[in-house]
Amino acid sequence: MSANKKERFLPPRVYCGAGVFAAALALTHTVTLDWRAALAAFGAAWALAGGDVLWRALKRILRGRVFDENFLMAIASIGAFCIGEYPEAAAVMLFYQLGEAFQERALRKSRRSIASLLSIRPDAAHLKRGDVFVTVSPDAVRPGDFILIKPGERVPLDGLVTSGASSLDASALTGESMPRDVGPGAEVLSGAVNLNGALLVRVTREAGESTAAKILRLVEEAAQKKARVENFITVFARYYTPAVVLAALALALVPPFVTGAAFSLWFRRAIIFLVVSCPCALVISVPLSFFAGIGAASRRGILVKGSAFIEALARADTVVFDKTGTLSKGVFKVKEVLPASGWPREEVLFFAAHAEAFSTHPIALSVREAWDGGIDTALVEGHEERPGRGIKVRVRGREVLAGNRALMAEEAVPCEALEAAGSVLYLAVDGAAAGALIIADELKDDSADAVRALKALGIKMIALLTGDSRQAGEAAARELGIDRVYTGLLPQDKVAAFEEIAQGKRGAGTTVFAGDGVNDAPVLARSDVGVAMGGLGSDAAIEAADLVLMTDEPSRLALALRIARKTSGIVRQNIAFALGCKAIILALGALGLSGIWAAVFGDVGVTCIAVLNALRAMRVREGG
Repeated sequence: MSANKKERFLPPRVYCGAGVFAAALALTHTVTLDWRAALAAFGAAWALAGGDVLWRALKRILRGRVFDENFLMAIASIGAFCIGEYPEAAAVMLFYQLGEAFQERALRKSRRSIASLLSIRPDAAHLKRGDVFVTVSPDAVRPGDFILIKPGERVPLDGLVTSGASSLDASALTGESMPRDVGPGAEVLSGAVNLNGALLVRVTREAGESTAAKILRLVEEAAQKKARVENFITVFARYYTPAVVLAALALALVPPFVTGAAFSLWFRRAIIFLVVSCPCALVISVPLSFFAGIGAASRRGILVKGSAFIEALARADTVVFDKTGTLSKGVFKVKEVLPASGWPREEVLFFAAHAEAFSTHPIALSVREAWDGGIDTALVEGHEERPGRGIKVRVRGREVLAGNRALMAEEAVPCEALEAAGSVLYLAVDGAAAGALIIADELKDDSADAVRALKALGIKMIALLTGDSRQAGEAAARELGIDRVYTGLLPQDKVAAFEEIAQGKRGAGTTVFAGDGVNDAPVLARSDVGVAMGGLGSDAAIEAADLVLMTDEPSRLALALRIARKTSGIVRQNIAFALGCKAIILALGALGLSGIWAAVFGDVGVTCIAVLNALRAMRVREGG
């Protein structure tokens, strides 16, 4: 299917039907058409506009499911033909198709395939056979085999490192912001990225049981557990359609039988009653209200994938956030410099930045950024990078060590262990401790505003799920004012923690989860409303989510909530208004106090008012 065809608002045959209808109306006002010509003209418009409605109604009748909106539209339009109201018969179908088009356009952006998750599972593995390595499919590797993982490659299978040392970026899997240092005996997970040194790994799980494969299954299972919000019109028609059909039958049969009045008089009233019963105001205004809300959100950088999620978001009372990339920037910054006794802060930064002058490690980049005096590489010599531990180098002729405690222990440099909300880079000069740098992921500028705005909107509980350490997670929660925090979580742990929150909360409101990584996809799919970061978020998270914040600003979630609540309020107003007016019009038609076109005018008037009210959903102020 072409892109143009996908984006078409109405099917071509409906446009043709509208053209034929307009031509037929013009002819009836310019020349006199006999009933055969009028029937043929409006019948053609009716068939073009509503052929698929008739076909769907017939199929459901054959399956034993008679009463739905398709049946109502079919019988009402056929009834209009029976009493000679040909324009009304065609107009019924055109109105209905217009309303359906609004609904379809709102739902067109619904979640697509989760196939992009497959990108975390590499297509090849370097399998050791004898003294050589051959490239094979991960499915061909068995537990106990040895594979080589080169720098820059994704880990294809879970296993244990037997030789080599490196740093792994596991953020796509665990959400942990800091790279994980690994060496002999350390576990590696499929889907993580090897940042620097080569690793020889003994495989412990086959491809079907790897961490990446488990994430795929978790998304599928979570999506199945997620309740489907049924189309409002379909639910409404399930009860409304049989009620009005039975009422029309009673109107046609009971008065002639009881009073002896002419059957033709009451049959005509019954047909008028049936025609008037077409819920055009609801068919158009309800989807349009949602569509207007979706449009208002999209103009503000919030992509909503369907009207059902507007309704679900409006009932939210609990919000759960991922940390890295959602509330934080996903980049590292030197938070604190802790000089040893007798060492100036600037000198500690100078030696640390020059020690990291040639490293590509994310921590090294943050250290160089913290030093604003410029890097003079001529001062650096004898650079020796020790994967998984740190750097040994000479700066201005002095021996400098920059790394973790394992490096300090290896070089017999005594240093005090520090607990901090982030990673600790220890620094030693000429064999003596010179200080330490605390490096952590930086929170987004509007994260605190987002939490405050959500609480101001009445959100009862805000929780944080993260793969980060306890110190880092709790520090972020305290700074942002978050009620509950879960730390050190793997993907399956995140789903379990979310289930605990969703099942343990009070109230019947929905639970929202906001995340950005591949590891968040299972929870996004499981949540009542999943929210993904569109700029920095992974493709998998965006695909699994129901809302996407294209600007990566968590404060947009509060705006989305306001839009959803206003939209849902307008929908309720339109339903009450349309049904109230419909009841009055139906009563007048049953009593014979209104003709068919008077009823049509009343119905169209109600529709126009409802549509104008629906358009109010497009106007929501940024600040509340």
